[in-house]
Amino acid sequence: MICKKCLVSGRVQGVFYRGAAAQRARELGVRGYARNLADGRVEVLACGEEAAVQTFVSWLWTGSSAAKVTAVQVADAPAHGAPPGFHTA
Repeated sequence: MICKKCLVSGRVQGVFYRGAAAQRARELGVRGYARNLADGRVEVLACGEEAAVQTFVSWLWTGSSAAKVTAVQVADAPAHGAPPGFHTA
């Protein structure tokens, strides 16, 4: 299992981005979370099998139909902190 912490910038709040991310993560079997940050970005933790996480991280560039993603910063995160399932906050 691998984990990636992603910071997603652009028009990603108020456009169902987190909900769409949760749906896509569950389809791929990815665990983690998506939460809004005060600066307008969305923080995403994605943990799971490498292929599923990579597919999900690539999807973050698309997001919901109303989103306009301008950047996705990706960093490795410790796998031992993976929550069960995928949730939004």
